[in-house]
Amino acid sequence: MRHILAVSVLFLTMVACSTSKKASGTIDRSLVDRVLNTLAADDMEGRKAPSPGIEKAAAFLEQEFRKAGLQPLPGAQGFRQEFMIHQAENLTAEGDWDGTRLDLSRIIAYTTKADLHWKNGDAEVIKPAAGDRSAIFAAFDREGNTLLVLDSTNANMFKRLKNFKMAKMDGSGELVIVQADNIPMNYDLKVSSQLKSDKLANIAGMIHGRSRKEENVIFSGHYDHLGYGKPVDGDSLFNGANDDASGTTAVVTLANYFSKRHDNERSLVFVAFTAEESGGFGSRYFSTHMTPASVVAMFNIEMIGTDSKWGTNSAYITGYERSDFGAILQEDLQGSGFTFHPDPYPDQNLFFRSDNATLARQGVPAHTISTSKMDSEKFYHTVNDEVGTLDTGNMTEIIKSIAISSKGIISGKKTPTRVTLKPGE
Repeated sequence: MRHILAVSVLFLTMVACSTSKKASGTIDRSLVDRVLNTLAADDMEGRKAPSPGIEKAAAFLEQEFRKAGLQPLPGAQGFRQEFMIHQAENLTAEGDWDGTRLDLSRIIAYTTKADLHWKNGDAEVIKPAAGDRSAIFAAFDREGNTLLVLDSTNANMFKRLKNFKMAKMDGSGELVIVQADNIPMNYDLKVSSQLKSDKLANIAGMIHGRSRKEENVIFSGHYDHLGYGKPVDGDSLFNGANDDASGTTAVVTLANYFSKRHDNERSLVFVAFTAEESGGFGSRYFSTHMTPASVVAMFNIEMIGTDSKWGTNSAYITGYERSDFGAILQEDLQGSGFTFHPDPYPDQNLFFRSDNATLARQGVPAHTISTSKMDSEKFYHTVNDEVGTLDTGNMTEIIKSIAISSKGIISGKKTPTRVTLKPGE
């Protein structure tokens, strides 16, 4: 295995250095180790959004982007992309539902408003079929006001959502859930809530393209994790080394690599998302500041610190079959010994569970690259997700392979087809 890895390192280095005399960028394991160890250190407190720990991580990433020579996004003064989220504790609720009186036991409001009052026509009414979890959770991502009706066949889901602490973002639609068996002809709902508001920030920067500046290629990962949780053998800190300090480390490393080369014809955007773990808020906010038609491709990088099910020199791409993004990457890796595979865990719905999802739903070839064995990754979302459990040598090779596989796209010579979606996705 060491011999194969050595050949791979030699090949990737030759390919990376042969395209241009100006192209002197390299991908160094020492940088990977430094960034990963910093993000997953105990003093980052598990990078929960919001917390002092994630604020410290944000400041570190700002510094790294500045050192890499990135520029702020158009119109931005710096690398922070700030926004507010609000978590509502419903205090009182009352309503008229076709003449039936409702109270707090049958109403839930996920809202950015302390006082909400809806009458007929103030929201789109949706009544999912029995057990249609996809439709239920899709309601949380809708832009307009939504009135979700859960009947007796979805009673257990209503009970779960009563205790579901989901925040809403400024500018997003309000969501009210009512436990009832019918879509009403007339309704009048009032909810009073106590709001807890927090400021969050993505960290984003770019390298402007040389000839096709208006066409963007995104490299992303989320830098938040879970913070503190239930102690296990005296350890209550979820360091989140693989999830997703590994992906964020890749973003920083790639930013350094491409900045030194500066041979990209298309513009390159590098973004570390916040609040993926608590609802994907960072990527959702970021998407509102990107014109989907301007985004040629998105390389979202999530959990690449462990070997894939195929071993080293391999990774998988979620939604592989939905565009020719993966085929392009593999074509540019020809002869390297590295292989990108289709997602082997289709039942996990990973394509819609990471930060690529918002732009993918708008047709962007936005895919997640990962090695995580989602059926057996024993340290996933545990206190044991620490740097010592990761293979940073293989992780460095994965980052090199991502860099080289992207060459056709960033040069403007290759353009992935747009993502295809199924009805209701």
